Amino acid sequence: MDRRKSLLALAAATLAFGAHAQNTVTRILVGATPGGGTDIVARALAQELSTRLGRQFIVDNRPGAAGNIAAQAVAQAKPDGGTLLLSYTSHVINPTLYGKLPFDPLNDFTPLAGIASLPAILVARPNFPAGNMREFIDVAKAHPGKYNMAIAGLGSANHLAGESLKLDGGIDITGVPYKGTGPALQDVVAGQIDLVISGVASVQQLLKAGKVKALGVTSARRVTEFPHIGPVADVIPGFDFSSWYGLFGPAGMDAAEAEKISAAARAALQSPAMRERFAHEGLIPMGTGRAEFTAFVKSEIPRWGKIVTATGAKPE
Repeated sequence: MDRRKSLLALAAATLAFGAHAQNTVTRILVGATPGGGTDIVARALAQELSTRLGRQFIVDNRPGAAGNIAAQAVAQAKPDGGTLLLSYTSHVINPTLYGKLPFDPLNDFTPLAGIASLPAILVARPNFPAGNMREFIDVAKAHPGKYNMAIAGLGSANHLAGESLKLDGGIDITGVPYKGTGPALQDVVAGQIDLVISGVASVQQLLKAGKVKALGVTSARRVTEFPHIGPVADVIPGFDFSSWYGLFGPAGMDAAEAEKISAAARAALQSPAMRERFAHEGLIPMGTGRAEFTAFVKSEIPRWGKIVTATGAKPE
C-alpha cells in the first residue's frame, strides 16, 4: 500500500514538473514577417519579459491573412501561459473587414496589456502644392480626382485613415494599392505618387532629409519627434487614427498567471532601453493593464467596424 502511494506521488510530481517544464519557454506569436514593426516590438518585449520573469520568451512569426493566422493559433492554444499573441490594430479591424472569422477577437482571448500606439503622418512628394493640412484640403477640393494616394496594405489602419480622410474631408483622391510601405514611399520620394499615410518610424528619416513633405499627423495629439506638424484634426475635427500593439493570451488563462505577465509587460515599458527603442521606432508606450486594455479592445471593435463599413474597404 505504501509502495502504491509512493508511486502515485511520484507520478503526480512528474506530471507537475512536466507541466511546469512546458512553460519554461513561452512563444509570442506575431502575425507578420521578421523585421517589421510588430516583430520589432515583440522581440523587444520578449527580451524584457525573459529577464523579469526568469523564463524564456521567444517570438514565433506566423504571417498571413492580416494577422488572422497567428490569432487563430493563439485562440486555440492551451491557456497555460505558454502561448501569447502580440497583435496590432488589425485584431479589431478584421472582424468587420473579413466578416466571419474562426475566432472571436475578444471572447477567445485574455487581453493582457496595451503595449504601444503608433501615430502616422500624411506625407507628400517634395514638390506637392501644399505645405499643411488646410492648404492640402483646399488644393484637393479645387482639383477633384487629380491627386493620388498610395495604399500600403488594403484594410490596414493607415488605409482606413486615408479613406476616412477622403470621406470626412470631402475630397476626391485616387487610391493606388502597394504591396508594402517601402515601395510606396520610394514612389512618393520619386514624385510618382502624390501622397501616403505611413507610421512615424517609416518616414522620420525621409522627413529630416527633406525627401518628403509632412502635411499632418493622424493622431489627435502632436508627435514628440515632430512637434511642428499639426494634427489632421485641426482641420477635420474628431479625426484621430493611431495603430496600436497589444499582448493577448488565450481565453481561460489563470488569473494569477495573466496578472503576472501583464505586470511584467507594463514594468518593461518603463525600462530606459525599451523607451529608447520605442522612441526610435516612433512608438508611444501605452502600459494599460488587463481591465483597461480589455475595455479598450471592446470599444475599438465597433469603432473600426463603422469605419470599414462607411468606407467600403475590402481585404487584399
